[in-house]
Amino acid sequence: MDEKINQEGLPAHVAIIMDGNGRWAAKQKLPRTQGHWEGLKRVEEIINTANVMGIKVLTLFTFSTENWSRPENEVSVLMKMITDILVKKINVLKDGNIQFHLMGRLQGIPKVVLTTIQGVEKETESNTGMILNMAFNYGSRQEIVDAVQAIAADVVHHKISLDQIDEAMVSRALYTRNLPDPDLLIRTSGEKRISNFLLWQLSYAEFYFTDKLWPEFTSQEFHRAILDYQKRERRYGAVNV
Repeated sequence: MDEKINQEGLPAHVAIIMDGNGRWAAKQKLPRTQGHWEGLKRVEEIINTANVMGIKVLTLFTFSTENWSRPENEVSVLMKMITDILVKKINVLKDGNIQFHLMGRLQGIPKVVLTTIQGVEKETESNTGMILNMAFNYGSRQEIVDAVQAIAADVVHHKISLDQIDEAMVSRALYTRNLPDPDLLIRTSGEKRISNFLLWQLSYAEFYFTDKLWPEFTSQEFHRAILDYQKRERRYGAVNV
């Protein structure tokens, strides 16, 4: 692209809802699972692009708690894809100095998948570059419930008092406790909703919606999203005089 990215104005944390694999497959008259395989190519491309660009945190909404209700064959394919790609690409993460994190509930994840994910987390924990945050078995309402329960337990056990509970404490109880809130949310496929994703953390994020289906979302499209973000004025509720 001709227009240059301003390195000083990069969003520190970009979150993406990768939507449209199934619709892309339907347009091509292919099985839905083929759409997921094609979408996986874009995952690799965008991770590399964001890392080279200098994004500090990239969160990808990979599999929601609601996605377990999809057809069994599709879920099985998705589980295999996730384990296979993590095993095959571990050296790519290491070479790129990328630190891999899981964001979601551990309960309910198939053992072989969880073992693979935790192995990659361990293998990349000493990396100091971009954090790749994979939202897997994730639902934001459940995340908030888990946070409330953890805080309530601390109150019951007299570790904290009610008047100590504030926004910072809630943030620390969320799955993203060690990460900055997203500056930019990208959603593909033309849908304009956040689908139970980072409800607390997206309070002041900029939203970028595109009609491109996820398998069509190339590095050039990612650049367009970043450029659009850099043209916005972020006031966080204040007024510039």
